Amino acid sequence: MNRIFTLLIFFFVCSTVYAKGNVDVDVAAQDTNEVIKLNKQAYDNRLTSPDQTVSYASKALAIAEKAGYDKGIGEAYRVRGIGKYYLNQASAAIHDYLQALSYFSKIKDLRSQAKVYNNIGNLYLDNNYANSLEYLKKALVIAEKLADKQLTGSLYLNIGNVYYRKKSFYQALTYYDKGNEIFSSIKDSVNLIQALQNRGVIYFNLNQYDIAEKLLLAANKAAKERDLNKPVASTNLTLASLYIAQKRFDDAEKIVREGQAYSKAVKDEKLESDYNYTIYQLEAKRKNYERALYYLQMIFRQDSTIYTSNESTQISMLQEQFKQQARQRENELIIQRQQNDRIKFWAVTIVAGLLLVVIALLISNVKRKTLTNTKLTELNEEVSRQKDNLDRVNHHLEEIIDERTKDLQIKNKKLSEYSSYLSHQIRGPIATLRGLMNLEKEGLVDEKECINMMDKCVSDIDQKIIEMSEMLNDTSKKVF
Repeated sequence: MNRIFTLLIFFFVCSTVYAKGNVDVDVAAQDTNEVIKLNKQAYDNRLTSPDQTVSYASKALAIAEKAGYDKGIGEAYRVRGIGKYYLNQASAAIHDYLQALSYFSKIKDLRSQAKVYNNIGNLYLDNNYANSLEYLKKALVIAEKLADKQLTGSLYLNIGNVYYRKKSFYQALTYYDKGNEIFSSIKDSVNLIQALQNRGVIYFNLNQYDIAEKLLLAANKAAKERDLNKPVASTNLTLASLYIAQKRFDDAEKIVREGQAYSKAVKDEKLESDYNYTIYQLEAKRKNYERALYYLQMIFRQDSTIYTSNESTQISMLQEQFKQQARQRENELIIQRQQNDRIKFWAVTIVAGLLLVVIALLISNVKRKTLTNTKLTELNEEVSRQKDNLDRVNHHLEEIIDERTKDLQIKNKKLSEYSSYLSHQIRGPIATLRGLMNLEKEGLVDEKECINMMDKCVSDIDQKIIEMSEMLNDTSKKVF
């Protein structure tokens, strides 16, 4: 009964532990899925509402940190950095990008590291072309190594953006065409819109207005269908410049108003400033100089602010990057120290364990020797006792042998005396009887006298036998 009860308790405990383990696994899986879902929602909103991108990514970051999900933490930092980039918060964006990079480096996720390099390259696009190209090409090497077409296509577009800013239009167009080809093959509609827009911008700068308008209108239409506010706003900006160049002022004014609404929706101050410059160009072409001057003054103030902000941003980015690198180096040193400490700890533990084993063996050996010595001592004592007993037995045996020897000697002597006695005392009457019997046969003796003499002989023999028996049984009599 007790055995059955014990088994029931054992199965209950095992089932409880198993159920708890399953619950923990389920909770971890739910957290992981929630982080992935939030990060995707955040990334999908980057071109529509960067504020929501930051909000969703922050929620994902909190859940991922609580769950200890390193990949989710890194991706949340990266996506939040993208949201801050679209909100023109470069310093905050570089901080998140570097945090993401440290987590992806920790788990050795090359693809995600390449994505962060791509993001940092975009961030440097307005401040430092050399740095931008360095990060973008570093990411491109990884993307091509991993055969990641989508990332490779995005990098082609971004590298093309650098060459566009450097006024190398044909080189930029080469990269845009490569990106467009990749996105067409994998049917990535969002990046196809970006490729259409970028190519339209290049053809506009090459004064090929018909091709530029066709590409820009196609990008504008596709972006509106997918509610991508930022691409609509930036495409309208280029279309407005194209219409002004063609002196289609009414079309330009219409497209500017629409674009301003979209730029306000995404809260992009740089786009709003670019629209102010486009309006200045429009009013100047219309010869509305007073209104053009108003926008020119506004642009001057905004440009001064933006320039100061850009310089400050670049300094902040460099400082933040340096701090992050310093923190990363410090973390690496801490990790190295921790690893060394762990190695030392385990080494000391192993040595201590071995010492304890050696001590235990020595103690066990000493105990065995002590026990063996004790047993040997006991055996020696027992042997001594046995020897004493044997000595006593031998001594006793010698006494017994001496006594028996003496007894045998006495008995031999008695037997000898008995034999002598028998020869002399018994044989005499018997010889007499034989003689009487012979005489009686010869008739030489009277029968009656013969009988009397024979009776006397027999009586003598009987008396002698009784005496002999008494002597043999009586030990006090030494001789016959």
